[in-house]
Amino acid sequence: MNRSAILHIPASQYAFACAEDRFVLRLRAGKGDLDRCTLFYGDRACISSPVQFTSIDMKRKYQDELYDFYEVTLTKCPRRICYYFQLEKETEKIFYYADSFHRELPDLVMEDGFVIEGRSEYYQYPYILRSEVVTMPEWFVHAVVYNIFPDSFADGRNHLPGRGHEIAGADGTQSRSRLGGTIRGIKENLDYICGLGFNCLYLNPVFCAGEYHKYDIVNYFHIDPCMGTDEDFLQLTQAVHEKGMHIIIDGVFNHCSWYFPQFSDVVEKGEASAYKDWFYDLTYPVVRPETAETEPGYACFAYERKMPKLNTANPAVQEYFAQVGRYWIEKFHVDGWRLDVANEVDKSFWRKFRTAVRTADPEAVLIGEVWENAEVWLKGDMFDSVMNYDFRKHCRDFFALRRTTADAFAWRMTDMFLRYPIQVSCAQLNLLDSHDVSRFYSLCKEDYGLWQAAFLYLCMSPGVPSVFYGDEKRIAGIREDEYRRGMPWEESHTDEETFVQTVIEIRKKWISPHDDYSVLLADKKKDLLVFERNGLHRIRVLIHLGSDPADVREYTSGGKILLEKEYMASRLGFHGYLVLVMDQKSGIV
Repeated sequence: MNRSAILHIPASQYAFACAEDRFVLRLRAGKGDLDRCTLFYGDRACISSPVQFTSIDMKRKYQDELYDFYEVTLTKCPRRICYYFQLEKETEKIFYYADSFHRELPDLVMEDGFVIEGRSEYYQYPYILRSEVVTMPEWFVHAVVYNIFPDSFADGRNHLPGRGHEIAGADGTQSRSRLGGTIRGIKENLDYICGLGFNCLYLNPVFCAGEYHKYDIVNYFHIDPCMGTDEDFLQLTQAVHEKGMHIIIDGVFNHCSWYFPQFSDVVEKGEASAYKDWFYDLTYPVVRPETAETEPGYACFAYERKMPKLNTANPAVQEYFAQVGRYWIEKFHVDGWRLDVANEVDKSFWRKFRTAVRTADPEAVLIGEVWENAEVWLKGDMFDSVMNYDFRKHCRDFFALRRTTADAFAWRMTDMFLRYPIQVSCAQLNLLDSHDVSRFYSLCKEDYGLWQAAFLYLCMSPGVPSVFYGDEKRIAGIREDEYRRGMPWEESHTDEETFVQTVIEIRKKWISPHDDYSVLLADKKKDLLVFERNGLHRIRVLIHLGSDPADVREYTSGGKILLEKEYMASRLGFHGYLVLVMDQKSGIV
């Protein structure tokens, strides 16, 4: 037995509560190494001595390149749990608990029959506290998100000017646009968005700011004048909700504009300013550098001298932005926040912000911009979700750049899914592109069939799918000004839009957010991926990117074909990819 491969971590993604009476346990082992893994669990506070354990076989549910992952879900389990594992390989049988391997259990029976208990030496989960069970807003895990960069979308029905303008702000600052998109334009195209099947909008920043992208915010309590008015935004949120949709807005709290009133006060008054502790690394006198080549005398976002960094550990800063969080929910009824540069912000800031937002709306969602493993932010006290750029990275390497084989892709997706408790993984905001990265279509060298294959995976895999505006119209772009190009309303893409609509409809009708995800085949030589979602129904998805024919009859027989889409037909051994639906009992719908 390869003991070095065995891993279990208490109170982590290896041991967590899904509900007050549902508990999931996982154990990692070497790939193909164990013959059997059995869990023994009992009530840590039971009256009887020794503890009365119940045994249950753990299922080898996932695998990556090196490991197998065993999992079991306990239902109606005790709130106080103690447990250990029995591992078997051929004639070898050992107990695993307290991060060690043992030939015997810790309980000792003395000659007179007295039992010396070892219950404190087993693995333990002290108590399933209601407050510590991580849950998500139910509406969000059912969301299919359409991400809009407001300046680039529309100013009217099926229309975008394609040119910018400037408007003087109330405080004397200038607001700029590049392509002329407005809040009213978004509202007038809700039928188009709904028609594609999307039920949630995520808008990049809409507050008063200087540049067209609106990440240099001057006033957090008003809509940018180039985009419209506060009343326009209220009408938008009302129209969104009337259609049964939700809306998420972008919160930029790591930094602000160098014309943000509190920063202007520091520039004017120096060390006498009441706001001097609102910003990082000030050098007095604080001046606004005239050129980008001049290093600013204050910390800023990346290299952007126009965006001074806020001291988010300051209680006054925390209270100010907690008010911002509440304001847009209470007055405009937004349904959540996407939080910019979330990993650079003080964690106590996010805890206070979450409390304020959830007090205003217990169902509001909080999504952090964290590009890497976000485990520390997803414990239930800060964010519900993060933008899943690792999902994009793995899809990019497999579908677009073709530098990852099917088996490596499946392994990497498995490792990503197992980072978090199940309910957290199922709430990750999965994406192929955004306002910060090149269009996925361009990475596919404008092969729309490859984009379609990736989109199919996006919608059929665990997580909340998010699509950047215009992907359904083949928007391309590698550089920033290209991938933020205007929505091509004048172009007809009926076939592409129908495909997007069909896949989203299948997802909504046949898949539940918490359905099991399992890979049935990841064939390196054929470049063939077959996976399933199992719940009330069983959805089987086949994606073939190989150059040689692939015999997939064993994976398609007995099921009803919901979607059959052909792409790169001259290269494929079967017609593109298929989505099958099968009833769990009969195998046929």
